[in-house]
Amino acid sequence: MQVRVLGCSGAIAKGCRTTSFLVDSDLLVDAGTGVGDLTLEEMVAVDDLVLTHSHLDHVAMLPLMLDAVAGRRAVPLRVHALPETITALRGHIFNNVIWPDFERIPSVQAPFMRFHEFAVGQCLSLGSLTPKIVEVLPAVHTVPACGFAIRHAVGGRHWVFSGDTERNTPFWDRVNTLDVGALVIETAFSDRERLLAERSLHLSPASLASELTHIAMGHNYPIYITHTKPAETEEIMSQIELLASNHEFNFDLGTPEPDIRWLKTDEILQL
Repeated sequence: MQVRVLGCSGAIAKGCRTTSFLVDSDLLVDAGTGVGDLTLEEMVAVDDLVLTHSHLDHVAMLPLMLDAVAGRRAVPLRVHALPETITALRGHIFNNVIWPDFERIPSVQAPFMRFHEFAVGQCLSLGSLTPKIVEVLPAVHTVPACGFAIRHAVGGRHWVFSGDTERNTPFWDRVNTLDVGALVIETAFSDRERLLAERSLHLSPASLASELTHIAMGHNYPIYITHTKPAETEEIMSQIELLASNHEFNFDLGTPEPDIRWLKTDEILQL
C-alpha cells in the first residue's frame, strides 16, 4: 500500500499544503489544500474520501474538486464521515449559498456526491481498484473527530493517522493491538504555545512525549509528525529532538526510543 502526502501542514504558506493523503490511487484521507496538486485524471480516479472532521483545513478542497471533475465521473464520489461532520458540510458548505448542493446535482437520483455516515470503531471496506480496510479510531478535538487505521484488504501492516487530537488514551488502546507500519500524528503547536494547544485540543511536543509513552512495549515503527504550523515547524521539531535526547518519549528504559521524523509534502510512504 502506498500513501502519498498531498498536504501535511497546519496552515498555508509557500510550499505548505493542508492535510490530505492519497492512499494508492482511489482513496483520499481528508481534503485539505494539498488536493489541488492532483491532476484531473488523479482526481477522477478517487472513488472514496474519508474525513477526520469538519474543520476547513481538512475539507477546503472537497467542493472545488467536485466542481473540477464531477462531470467526468461515472459514479458519485463517496464521502465517508461522522454524522456531525456531514451535518456541518451540508449546513455550511453545500448549502447553495457557499457552494452548490452536489448531493442534488445534476439530480437527486444521480448526484455528483453521496455522503455515507460511519462511527468510531467501525471498519469500512473502501477502494474500487485496490480494496482497503479503514478502521475509524477515536480522537479528542473541539468538534467531533476521528483518526484512521488503514491496510490492504488482503492483509499487511496498518498506516495509522491520528487526525487532529489532544491526549487520547482510547486511541492507544486500539493502536497497540494493531500491526502498525507507520504512524502519522499531529503536533500543531510548539511548547511556547502549550496553553493554546490545550485550549484548541491539539498536541505540543510535551504532550506528544506523554502520548508516545502509551506505545506498547515491543512495538517499534516510524512516527511522522504532521500538522505543524509553518511559522513554528523548526521550533516544534527542535523541541521534539531535545525531548528525545533527554529520553522523554518512553518511561521504560528497556524500550527503544521511537523513530520520529517530520512529515513532508510529496513524501511517499510504502507499507
